[in-house]
Amino acid sequence: MDGDAENPQEPGKPRGEFAPDVTGRPIWRLLLRGLGVYLPGWEMPAGALGVRDGAPPAGFGPPAYLNGDAGFGVQVPDRRRGLEPDREIYVRGRENPSFGIVVAGPSAAIGSRVVDAAVLMRFARRLTFEELVDTGDADSVPYAVRGARAVENAVFLDRAAGIGLCVEADPRTGALRCPLYVRIGGPAERSVRAYGAVAQPVRSHS
Repeated sequence: MDGDAENPQEPGKPRGEFAPDVTGRPIWRLLLRGLGVYLPGWEMPAGALGVRDGAPPAGFGPPAYLNGDAGFGVQVPDRRRGLEPDREIYVRGRENPSFGIVVAGPSAAIGSRVVDAAVLMRFARRLTFEELVDTGDADSVPYAVRGARAVENAVFLDRAAGIGLCVEADPRTGALRCPLYVRIGGPAERSVRAYGAVAQPVRSHS
């Protein structure tokens, strides 16, 4: 269990509701894998601190925001074309594979000043297509298209800005959501803190 949940009074730790449901999904495993690749030596998060509308825990705030059922989003101060972030593509399954991608670089490369689930997934699928296609082989285009469409999980890490955002697609409905937001500590702190979007309770009107 996350140390923050076990020791909510520990100095320097954020306080709030633990979100264990997020850590059992492929997006969490992809996040940890990406952190291991792009932030070796950083202390990995053991869990995610839950965030609800109207009740943010300590340490959560701008540039991130919570957008109801769509999960997290971030506001980016700049956008620039031509930036080439690093990326790693992962494939799950054989007959009907799903793709995941971890991208590391400046958030300005995404090309939008407001990055939400739809914007991040569109960016991740474009990078996946570019990675899989061979410009000298027309036969690679259908495979690259299928691979891009099969991206179900994407993690974006901006070490310089100290932030990360994760998006997942529901494998049945295709609905997009950003269930995880990440705060990356500097070289002196070398820690990563994860926040999970907690589903709002359904209220009865009867």
